[in-house]
Amino acid sequence: MERSALLQRVGHVSLETNPALLEHAEQRAASVQNRIADQITAFAGSMWFVYIHIIWFSCWIGLGVEKYPYGLLTMIVSLEAIFLSTFVMISQNRADAKRQVIADQQWQTVKEEDTQNQELLALSKQILDLTKAVHAYAAARSDDVAPKTDA
Repeated sequence: MERSALLQRVGHVSLETNPALLEHAEQRAASVQNRIADQITAFAGSMWFVYIHIIWFSCWIGLGVEKYPYGLLTMIVSLEAIFLSTFVMISQNRADAKRQVIADQQWQTVKEEDTQNQELLALSKQILDLTKAVHAYAAARSDDVAPKTDA
């Protein structure tokens, strides 16, 4: 039941993956560095990361690994924050790259649709010209065949 409620809330979202994003993901997965960064950001953005840190900090303080003001813990957490902020920036760059891939594909679609629209307008103009020619021809023929009335 939980899954159906979720599907109802996001029913307007297409579940089909954008082919351009699939290609981008394949290119990104080709690099070991990208795969490692993706795994780290996926883990650092999870609740498991939060739970592990709650347990770690609780044990560190509760077991008295060091005395207050926890200088070593502060240094470790500061270094972790430096690295995690780097991974956040990497994640943002990845998201920007995905958005750019989608924007490029959409722009290409817009240009193709514009070309198609120009072709359709040209065809419509040709049809209009032919229709006018047919009407003019029909009007000329009807004037030639119209019965003459004596006044």
